Amino acid sequence: MVASTESSSRLVVVIGVTGQQGGSVANALIDSAKPYRIIGLTRDASKPKAKAWTERGVNILQVNISAENGSSIIKAFEGADVVFAVTSAGDLRTKESEIDQGKLMVDSAKAAKVKLFIWSNLESPAKWSKGQLTAVWPFDSKAEIADYLRESGIPHALVPAGGYFSNFFGGALALVKQPDGGFTLTKPCPATTVVPIVDIPHDYGTYVRAVIENPGMGAGSELLTGTMISYEDQLAQLSKFTGKKFTFRQVDREEWYKVVNLTGYPPQFGDVLYEMYEFTSKYGYYGDKDVSANQKAAGVTPPTFMEMLQNQKPDAFD
Repeated sequence: MVASTESSSRLVVVIGVTGQQGGSVANALIDSAKPYRIIGLTRDASKPKAKAWTERGVNILQVNISAENGSSIIKAFEGADVVFAVTSAGDLRTKESEIDQGKLMVDSAKAAKVKLFIWSNLESPAKWSKGQLTAVWPFDSKAEIADYLRESGIPHALVPAGGYFSNFFGGALALVKQPDGGFTLTKPCPATTVVPIVDIPHDYGTYVRAVIENPGMGAGSELLTGTMISYEDQLAQLSKFTGKKFTFRQVDREEWYKVVNLTGYPPQFGDVLYEMYEFTSKYGYYGDKDVSANQKAAGVTPPTFMEMLQNQKPDAFD
């Protein structure tokens, strides 16, 4: 399937179309029963991923989201029915730079008179903990951008991304294979901690599409993504699915730093990740929001954790 070219079709601008969230949104819109014209923004239009989107009918524009490119961003947004916006803390490295980028996108959307701005936000651990957890700036920055978005007055919706299912397979959050063929999952929080899990490339875009299409959603709405499941239940289902042994290992802060350093994350991310897990364990990934009720009201039924496993390649746990 390809994106629509009909002028009567709604126009959606997807920021970061070559990334996981943006790519998922573009896929979901192309797969929709409703037609959409799609403009995909990327920093490098020469990348194979960008060219692949062109072949699927997406109009690729090379636009770097930075202050010196403000006029280009506004021009890219002009005429859009919907803008989907996301930032990458891993690329930006500081809270201030992420907030600046987010505010620039909001201001550009306002100038371009965008009809609906959809933001990939997160909760603020600093606010929920009343200032006790201040290291989780990739969450706090997105929450601050959401506050700025509310104050801007432009029609908007929020679609926060839950925990990435892909984290099982790489980085400090990944499963580690053991000599006996089993796997260990190491976290600085209890195994009973409940988190939302999303297969981002496969499913995140369907939530964004629901906000655009479903009755009762649209401007003023928030759709919480993911299937809520504890780490112990995740491992039990992994064991059932693969027939292999999966073990949970809870570590203290000092040991957690060692885990993070071994995986190549920047040293400062040890604190970020540690307090992220503390926040999730104590307050909830979405705070006290009722995820099930939220999704039911939106007419969304998230895939189960087992269904996510079944979408993986057969050798994913070899």
